[in-house]
Amino acid sequence: MYIGIDLGTSGVKVLLIGPDQAPLAEASAPLTVARPHPGWSEQSPADWVAAASQALDKVAAAHSLKDVRGIGLSGQMHGATLVDASGDVLRPCILWNDTRSHVEAAEMDADADWRRVSGNIVFPGFTAPKLEWVRRNEPGIFARTAKVLLPKDYLRLWLTGEAAGEMSDAAGTSWLDTGARDWSDALLAKSGLSRDHMPRLVEGSEVSGALRPALAERWGMTGEVVIAGGGGDNAASAIGVGVVHAGQAFVSLGTSGVLFAASDAYSPDPATAVHTFCHAVPGTWHQMGVILAATDALEWYAKITGATAAELTGNLGELQAPGRTLFLPYLGGERTPHNDAQVRGAMIGLEHAADRQALTRAVLEGVTFALSDCHKALAATGTRIDRLIAVGGGSRSDYWLTAIATAMGVPVEVPAAGDFGAAFGAARLGLMAATGAGADIATPPQIARTIEPVQALAPAFAEAHERYRAAYTALRHLS
Repeated sequence: MYIGIDLGTSGVKVLLIGPDQAPLAEASAPLTVARPHPGWSEQSPADWVAAASQALDKVAAAHSLKDVRGIGLSGQMHGATLVDASGDVLRPCILWNDTRSHVEAAEMDADADWRRVSGNIVFPGFTAPKLEWVRRNEPGIFARTAKVLLPKDYLRLWLTGEAAGEMSDAAGTSWLDTGARDWSDALLAKSGLSRDHMPRLVEGSEVSGALRPALAERWGMTGEVVIAGGGGDNAASAIGVGVVHAGQAFVSLGTSGVLFAASDAYSPDPATAVHTFCHAVPGTWHQMGVILAATDALEWYAKITGATAAELTGNLGELQAPGRTLFLPYLGGERTPHNDAQVRGAMIGLEHAADRQALTRAVLEGVTFALSDCHKALAATGTRIDRLIAVGGGSRSDYWLTAIATAMGVPVEVPAAGDFGAAFGAARLGLMAATGAGADIATPPQIARTIEPVQALAPAFAEAHERYRAAYTALRHLS
């Protein structure tokens, strides 16, 4: 048996699968985010350990874990988890959606070496500018930092005692030579760091260490249990839905929104603000467009209305042409394609006819147009998308998926019932590490149905998208 542990922003999920990859048990535990200042987003790593322990306890209570042989890790990317020489945490982790280091990121990005070596823009959410912010604003903490770990890799430290990381997550730090799949000594030196501050790297499907005996005993595991390198949340999700080779892609409607396409070669194009990262299996890469608020935008709107997201989206009926009201989902800035940490969201074009359903549609359309911007950016790099699978909590809305299919002009495939997200992908990576299996086990899920674009509405969506892009240009000068 194999376990996947996914450390998300809002919770930790643990999934147990059998040798046939069929799910046997799962559990989750919630997490909260602290926002002590505008643009800040932090979590306590101790809360990650507590949540992971709670979820593992639940799974162990539901199913015997004595035959577990491999564990894979997945997690939210980019977080700066700073520990001292004793492995003690020095400050709350600065999360992926924290934008406090936008000044530092812009300064670093102005140095051409960063894009040339890492293959990416230095975004404010990436790890390197966060460390520069700490160096300038918390020099005592910076001086005591012995290791810089990504969130899931802090869980690895707890599970194994090993400071290790893997390629897909490391590519989101700005310190990785993404083509060479190794830390860049030159970029680390620009941050006042060295290779000694970094975890050693393995591939996502390789063994990174073994579970501590005390923890194995706690959960009733017998024999050696290996911990796979794992993957950043999106790379692990790709393993879960079998997106490994060129032409395969998925759209994720989670807290953030992602358009992810696998690639057989390293072909960066930083000017598009498309992320070019290593994949979680050897010899592969991926490109993705990322927006910072997808279901996060819907949940924000749900709080204002006093309804749940499900209530808002459950009775929208058939897809309609976009109305006059436009929603720009830049609640905390934006990445692809704008790289704009300062822009903020807006709802414009309000009129008497804009009732709750109309505004709900506007929110879904706004996220759809943001993802369509990502699609255009990916196309500009030459990335092709032959098939597009939908994952994430927002994929439960057929209305939303139909809007995405129509705006992008690409059919969207909906998996049959089952969990094919990051926890499942992490479990698959745990299986690979334990058995030596290759990426061929990461087969696509059974597709329940395919949502086709509504061709009759394509011109209306294209016109609304143009208004949306013009609204961003105007909004940028007001934010």
